[in-house]
Amino acid sequence: MRTIAIVNQKGGCGKTTTSINLAACLARLGNKTLLVDMDPQGHCAVGLAVPDEQIERTIYDCLIETQDGTPCRINDVVWQIATDFDLCPSNIRLAAFEQVFAGRPGREDRLGIALEQVKNNYHWCIIDCPPSVGLLAFNALKACDEVLVPVETGFFSLHGLTKMMETLEEMRERCGKEILIRVLPTLYDTRTKLAREVLAELRTKFKHCLMESTVNFNTKLKEAASFGQPITEYDPGSRGYKDFVNLARELMGHRPAEVEPVANEKLSRPMELVQRAKQLAQLTNFQFGKNTAPNLSAIAANDASSNSNNGGFSSETKRSTEQKIEDFYGVKQVGTDVIFAARFDNAKRVLIAGDFNNWTPMSTPLITNGAPDRWITKLPLTPGRYRYRFVVDGKWVTDPNNNNVEANEYGELNNVVEVS
Repeated sequence: MRTIAIVNQKGGCGKTTTSINLAACLARLGNKTLLVDMDPQGHCAVGLAVPDEQIERTIYDCLIETQDGTPCRINDVVWQIATDFDLCPSNIRLAAFEQVFAGRPGREDRLGIALEQVKNNYHWCIIDCPPSVGLLAFNALKACDEVLVPVETGFFSLHGLTKMMETLEEMRERCGKEILIRVLPTLYDTRTKLAREVLAELRTKFKHCLMESTVNFNTKLKEAASFGQPITEYDPGSRGYKDFVNLARELMGHRPAEVEPVANEKLSRPMELVQRAKQLAQLTNFQFGKNTAPNLSAIAANDASSNSNNGGFSSETKRSTEQKIEDFYGVKQVGTDVIFAARFDNAKRVLIAGDFNNWTPMSTPLITNGAPDRWITKLPLTPGRYRYRFVVDGKWVTDPNNNNVEANEYGELNNVVEVS
């Protein structure tokens, strides 16, 4: 389960709106998602039309110990909001948490322990934090993998962001764990000069942690909250819906992970090409055109022998090898399998999303098999027509080697592959 805490000590930045609609969009994209409300105001339940008088147990009951009352599990507390979308609500009782646990050992780990019990039940957990930096927020920070800071594109928000980032850095050090911190511009009104200037300033000062997605000012988001619905239910044709789907997709395509370093191959350029071609051929048993993949080892041995004076391959062999590698890129059907191969220079992580995996890129990574910049995967697909896109280091891109494309609802291009 991947856990994201939505944090900002400043109110009015769209924190709860972001929590609700991000969780809803992740669920709409086929991910089992849990939204945990760690704000004693209980606005997540209000924004999702959960009647306050019917909420008998909350996240508070999952955090307490036996000496404080009758603890329960998150599974006993959650409300099903929609398909794949559950809410663990809160109310004013949660405000007593800091006082009850003051000075108690392990008080900052209570949320993490509660979430550990359901980590196999959900793909995502979104935590809506209170607009303050205290024990509740610290619990969320210790339980999460990432922090998302919604920032309204206004002057005072920009002024306070630096302080907020410093506070988060201090809290991260106290947690003793690596937590990715990212900034999300919200309530962006492209019509105003101030908003454009603030966004430009964010991109300058916080470019290392600023998300590409932006949540634009959209009245439909406010209307959806007033009707107790996420934007996915209220108006899936609105700009607000598209913004949050794009945010969900960006997060799905860029999961923080350690990337194994590529071994330092001390090879000449021709030998490097041969080695990489061999690795690609071994991985897929792919056929180049009408002929099977050539015996590159034999080519290397023969050419090395015949060209021992200059220590390399002939220019003709170099061109032949490079041409075969270039021919490899693209999407091709081999029996009942479809092979996707592409070159992305300096990429650290490449995923693929499409109709075949419910547009969930994290389930389908491409591998290099030791060949940097050359990415490949093989999928068993039944006959039919499939749309897909690559996700390269969090960015959704079109397959550069497949000219069969069609426009999608976001004004971008999906690739299309026909499987016979």
